[in-house]
Amino acid sequence: MTAGLLLLRLLLAGLLFGHAAQKLLGWFRGQGPAGTAAVFESWGFRPGRPLVRLAGTCELIAATLFASGAATPLAAAIVMGTMIVAAAPNAPNGLWAHLGGYEVPFVYGALAFVLATTGPGHWSLDRVTGADRASGTPWALAAAAVAVAAAAPALLLRRRNLRTPAPAAAPSAIEE
Repeated sequence: MTAGLLLLRLLLAGLLFGHAAQKLLGWFRGQGPAGTAAVFESWGFRPGRPLVRLAGTCELIAATLFASGAATPLAAAIVMGTMIVAAAPNAPNGLWAHLGGYEVPFVYGALAFVLATTGPGHWSLDRVTGADRASGTPWALAAAAVAVAAAAPALLLRRRNLRTPAPAAAPSAIEE
């Protein structure tokens, strides 16, 4: 089980790192901050650029924590909160990704919840420091509650922004 938990943590950490690198650096065929900001804004997450930085930073922090097996409930809360927000634009399309659904954020969030429930395993910083006792169903449920509370402001902002048209872009000096 120890090797399995390590592999699960590293897999999730690698995927989270990839998503963060797409947003923040344009790696792995990502659109970088400017392109991702435009997508975020089309989904109602305005202002796009700071929210892209926030989402990417959250993914990087969670990836680092999961990879090292440190602060596992916190890492899970960060992932679950970020993925709740990420799922929102695709929720009307249903679950399946091939239909434009929220399957990917659901799976990442579920994996984070599982790791909060099981703990990071023996090969982790949590184990070395004795913090691995902070795992199990109560900790996973607490992490989920924190995730929902943290996601709520972004979802409420999105809801308000979708009701209000985006401000028109100011003409640039080049166009004038």
